[in-house]
Amino acid sequence: MSVSIVIPAKNEEKYLPKLLATLRRQCLRDFEIIVADAGSTDATRQIAESYGARVVEGGLPGPGRNRGAAAATGDHLIFFDADVLMPHDHYLAECLEEMDERGLDITTCPLRAHEADVLDHVMHGAYNVYSRATENVLPHGGGFCLFVRRTAHEAVRGFDEEVVFAEDHDYVRRIKKAGFRFGILRKNKILVSARRLHKEGRLNLAAKYAFSEIRILARGPFKREVPFRYEFGNFDGEDKE
Repeated sequence: MSVSIVIPAKNEEKYLPKLLATLRRQCLRDFEIIVADAGSTDATRQIAESYGARVVEGGLPGPGRNRGAAAATGDHLIFFDADVLMPHDHYLAECLEEMDERGLDITTCPLRAHEADVLDHVMHGAYNVYSRATENVLPHGGGFCLFVRRTAHEAVRGFDEEVVFAEDHDYVRRIKKAGFRFGILRKNKILVSARRLHKEGRLNLAAKYAFSEIRILARGPFKREVPFRYEFGNFDGEDKE
């Protein structure tokens, strides 16, 4: 199979090389990497190119993923956030194998935090339990890790660029509604950063996500604006406990 990995990024010179290094070590070799850069002012673009990735113009995560997918050549698209890590060298191969074995058109992985403490692990574990419990009735597919067949991506015309928050969950739900098969992978977890928890504060972020879930269920996706502050690619400065 041919595989394209798309990474939306903005000012990710600290985390992007760590992700690219773990991708370089994968036993699966037949893939391309496309970084959708949202106007970085640091060395993000140069780092991406130094690892052999193509760089396209990005924007917010949804539009960035769409730009990357439009430039991609693979039959399978994989979307990663710039701050994730592959947990081992067989990760991509095993995820794609499980995806095909189960006949899934779009899938995601449970997550496990790296550079995190006990409370961070508890919160990420709670997300895994909730997303698994609602897998069949209310799919959750975080943009930190999405595997999707190009046919499914194109059937819904990619991410809805009017959706400015939780656009990844909206994407998964539209694909499932279009008749494609969604499921959460069982064999592997993706390593994600806890930096947003630390920057925004755990309780604050948990409350924001809980409010968003209720709001989306009641009134549909957030289009054009959200009633709270949301930042992409701004993790400089001291973390907020």
